[in-house]
Amino acid sequence: MLKLAPRSIGMNAMRYVDSHTEGEPTRVLLDGGPDLGEGTVAEKLLVLRNEYDHLRRFAILEPRGFSAIVGALLCRPSDPSCQAGVIFFNNTGYLGMCGHGAIGVAATLAYLGRIETGTCRLETPVGPVDVEVLEGSSFAVTNVPSYRYRTGVEVDVAGLRRVSGDIAWGGNWFFLTTVPGLTLTSEHIPQLTAAAGAIRHALEAAGITGSNGGEIDHIELIGPAVNSDGNARNFVLCPGGEYDRSPCGTGTSAKVACLAADEKLQPGQIWVQESVIGSSFRASYRWDESGQLIPTIQGRAFVCADGHLVSQVGDPLAAGMPSNRIAQ
Repeated sequence: MLKLAPRSIGMNAMRYVDSHTEGEPTRVLLDGGPDLGEGTVAEKLLVLRNEYDHLRRFAILEPRGFSAIVGALLCRPSDPSCQAGVIFFNNTGYLGMCGHGAIGVAATLAYLGRIETGTCRLETPVGPVDVEVLEGSSFAVTNVPSYRYRTGVEVDVAGLRRVSGDIAWGGNWFFLTTVPGLTLTSEHIPQLTAAAGAIRHALEAAGITGSNGGEIDHIELIGPAVNSDGNARNFVLCPGGEYDRSPCGTGTSAKVACLAADEKLQPGQIWVQESVIGSSFRASYRWDESGQLIPTIQGRAFVCADGHLVSQVGDPLAAGMPSNRIAQ
């Protein structure tokens, strides 16, 4: 196995498989990663971030990738019940969990013949998740416990006046709100991105966070469904300024937690969440033995590329170009 030196790419090639989950890309890195030690996946994330962040930049930034790609590095799990560990990252940093990415990892493992029908358990930095392999390129991820932290949180936003919304955890921290006058369709993505970015800045300026000071790094705008079988549509702005092409697995989990808190969705009841491009997830939840809400998100994923990322000696962009997006 090829190794990475702490401050240089030091590699010739790295095997990867690309997929998309309802439109949102995932790049799974299979071979050639660094030795991250024997700790938990959360501890391995810290090693990757502190010592090998050039791997993240190499793998998903231009010229080999683009700013919307979410990377997934496979590693050894510390939890013996898990088939693999996975660390998710994007154009600006690292993610605790990624719903579409977990589905993308399962789709990749199925494509490679490493899993068949049944359930694959993955260790993520925020806990284990189960992904069930279904028929027709469909997968169902059972997410980490999710919950609404605060409701009716108000913040003054430049250009939008006062905005009220919920703060919820679905594997990442979300602020969920509606913005009157903005239609959640693809032709309005620039305006939606600007509005969500302004909300994120306002939350930060006001010192509004998740529990224990957790940064609210995802903004989820909610609107009515467009398709006949949908319940709602969302626009999710991710860290780094890109929008989620899928309905966002952790964002849909956060939405389900808010619906359950308001008694608007019962255990086992299906909620169809559309994305801004019109793709959809089917979501539901159950209560576990300790009273925690456990969401399940079902969607389709398709492999779209299989190859090697190459680094040649003397390449000035071996560690990737700076992201062409900035945090909103």
